[in-house]
Amino acid sequence: MRFRLRERQPALPGFGLTLGITVSYLGAMVVLPLAAFTAFLASGAGWHTLCEPRVWSAIRLSLGSALAATAADGFLGFIVAWVLVRYQFPGQRFLDALVDLPFALPTAVSGIALTTLFAPGSWLGAITEQWGFSLAYTRWGILIAMVYIGLPFVVRTLQPAIADLPSDWEEAAASLGAGPIATFWRVTFPSLRPALLTGMSLAFARAVGEYGSITFIAGNLPYRTEIAPLLIVIKLEQYDYHGAAVIAAIMMLASLGILATINALHNWQLRWQEGNGA
Repeated sequence: MRFRLRERQPALPGFGLTLGITVSYLGAMVVLPLAAFTAFLASGAGWHTLCEPRVWSAIRLSLGSALAATAADGFLGFIVAWVLVRYQFPGQRFLDALVDLPFALPTAVSGIALTTLFAPGSWLGAITEQWGFSLAYTRWGILIAMVYIGLPFVVRTLQPAIADLPSDWEEAAASLGAGPIATFWRVTFPSLRPALLTGMSLAFARAVGEYGSITFIAGNLPYRTEIAPLLIVIKLEQYDYHGAAVIAAIMMLASLGILATINALHNWQLRWQEGNGA
C-alpha cells in the first residue's frame, strides 16, 4: 500500500492573493502619497524657504535633539528591557504596562503632563530652579519629551530578543572563565545589538516627527526652542503650503539618510560576524 503525504496548507491564502493585497496597500498608503508630495515639490515654488535662517535653526534643533534622545533611549531602554525580562519582582507587570503609556496617551496630554511636571512653580521645577537651571521651555524640555515618546520602541523591540537569548551561551562563557562583564560584552550584547539598533531607529523616526508632546514644553521661541514640525504648522497657517512642503522634504531626506546609515552599520555588523564565524 502506498501512502501520499498531504502537503501542509498555509495559514493564509495563496501567494498571489496575499502579494496583491500587500502591493495594493503599499501603493495606496505609501507610494501614491509620496508621488503626490514629489509632484507638489516639483512645481518649483517655495524653495525660497531654504534661504531662511529660522528654518535651518529649527531643523538643526529637531535632528540634533532626536539623535541625543535616541542615544538616551538606547541606554535607558536596554536597562528597562533587561530588568523586565531577566528579573522577577513585585509590581513587575504594572511596570511593564507603564512602558506603553506614551502609546496610549494622546500626544497633547503627554505634553501638558510633562509641562505641568517640569514647569517653573511645580514641585520638580522648583527643585531644578534651586539648582540654577530650568527644564521646561528650554532645549532640555524638548529632549525630555523626545526620550519619553521614544523609550517604548526600544523596550518593546529588545524584550523578545532578550527573552529568546539562550542562557547556555552565558553558562558556557562562565565555565570557560569569563567574568560577568566579559560575558556581557562578548556574548550577550552582540546578539542583542540588531534589536537595539532597530528600536533606536524607530525611536529616532518618532522623535523627529513628534509635535504634540513637544510644543507645550518647548516654549517655541524662534532660533532657540522652535522645532521643525512646529514651523511646518506655522507655514500651513500662513497658507505657505510650498514652504511647508520644502521643510518636510528636508526633514524626510535627513531622516532617511540617518536611517540608511544605521541600516548599513547593521548589515556591516552581520557580514563581520559571518566572516569571523560568530
